[in-house]
Amino acid sequence: MPDTITPAETRTGTIRILLADDHALVRRGVRLILQQEPDLKVVAEAGDGAEAVELARTHEVDLAVLDIAMPRLTGLQAARELAARKPGLRILMLTMHDNEQYFFQALKAGACGYVLKSVADRDLVAACRAAVRDEPFLYPGAVTALIRNYLDRARHGEETPDQVLTPREEEVLKLVAEGHSSKEIADLLFISVKTVQRHRANLLQKLGLRDRLELTRYAIRAGLIEP
Repeated sequence: MPDTITPAETRTGTIRILLADDHALVRRGVRLILQQEPDLKVVAEAGDGAEAVELARTHEVDLAVLDIAMPRLTGLQAARELAARKPGLRILMLTMHDNEQYFFQALKAGACGYVLKSVADRDLVAACRAAVRDEPFLYPGAVTALIRNYLDRARHGEETPDQVLTPREEEVLKLVAEGHSSKEIADLLFISVKTVQRHRANLLQKLGLRDRLELTRYAIRAGLIEP
């Protein structure tokens, strides 16, 4: 059964934060920004999306601040997992990508805010406080254009690229693109090698691709791995 939490401001007055980024230097900088504030406290740090999901199970946290591009599970994949397991947990995406596709994927994954790393020193604290008030926070200057574009696509019945694959297919694609063997993927996802091979065959057929190289190129374009 999914866990539920009470928003931090109604319970302790301190917002307990899980911070996930695969660059230790970035985590250190973000932690310094957050911990200058008396109501913000980083209680757990993760180097990838899978570790973030695990730490959310073992730590009492009110807010997850996730980078998008991370090994094993991306921030978007981790956000989906966390939103399903802990519906009361607030999620912010902290990213270098000023990118419409990532923005919409983040919202669909369950994030309530999208903050650019380039202005984290200006926006992140306000975004954290907005998140625990259950208010959206989007980086300035982008909201009107993004919403107009999204509504225009919706009127024309267009779908965004992230709807092509199921979450499990996306997991397998990411791991294939990272160079893992079928056996390694099976071990990581707790499924059989045959199931992995079936997912790979489905991916090739669904995406109209021929081999691992083309799957890797697709994964880069989809933002699952960095080039």
